[in-house]
Amino acid sequence: MSEGTRSTRQFYGSSSGGGRTSIDEGRGGRYGGGGTGAARGSGVNTGILDEHVLSLVFRSINWDPQAVCTAACVSRRMRAVAERVLWRELCISRAPRMILFFCCGAAGPGVPGHFTRMSRFSKTSGRSFLSRRCRSDLLYVSDPCEHAVAGAADDLGAYRGVFRGFMRSQTRACLVGRQAALDPRVRCPYCGARVWSMVAAGMVPRTAWRRLGCLEGRLEYYVCVSGHLHGNCWLARLTSSEGEHDGGSGSDSDASTQGGGSDDDGHVAL
Repeated sequence: MSEGTRSTRQFYGSSSGGGRTSIDEGRGGRYGGGGTGAARGSGVNTGILDEHVLSLVFRSINWDPQAVCTAACVSRRMRAVAERVLWRELCISRAPRMILFFCCGAAGPGVPGHFTRMSRFSKTSGRSFLSRRCRSDLLYVSDPCEHAVAGAADDLGAYRGVFRGFMRSQTRACLVGRQAALDPRVRCPYCGARVWSMVAAGMVPRTAWRRLGCLEGRLEYYVCVSGHLHGNCWLARLTSSEGEHDGGSGSDSDASTQGGGSDDDGHVAL
């Protein structure tokens, strides 16, 4: 065999091998990793199930929690995306306002938490939860959300609140000065931080019982290290004479609302 023939055969062999390689690479590019076929085969979410697309959709509706719950019920794949991505993004976006529209209930009596359509927070009510040394603090507290408990004669009221500037507040200074211990069992339902029991710290004024309309000793509330307040109480049932007496005398909250004190009391509709 001549040298020219041998060179020609080597040339054609390398060309045909390269061609097959190109075809194989083309098939790999179409059906291999990163392509549409690979996405379908490996179960990667595409289209409306794409995590980025869903994030943009729910961001446009301000991360509505009820919409996320509804979407999670559509399919197992949608539920997985909601648990892995959507709830995390919702918490990052709305956690600072979670206290406004979520009643945490009460773990002891078995009252579950729930969303509320409207909440009323008042700094007038907040003053009732502050001891005399701490009256300069600014605390907003909601009206109690009433729950009927099976087997109990009275209704349970769950309430929540938030301090403004808690790190510089007199309440925090008193708790730290008294070396009040953090509760080992209870966590803040809004941020997960550790909490002080205000009853154990001896910082519950009598005005708090009167404000909530509960009997003395049937109240408990906590303040977390971030300044969130949550608690519950057993509401005393009013007699007809007490109801008429209360109806005849206007409360300070009603007066501040009617007087245009928007920075004092307010309704938050969600």
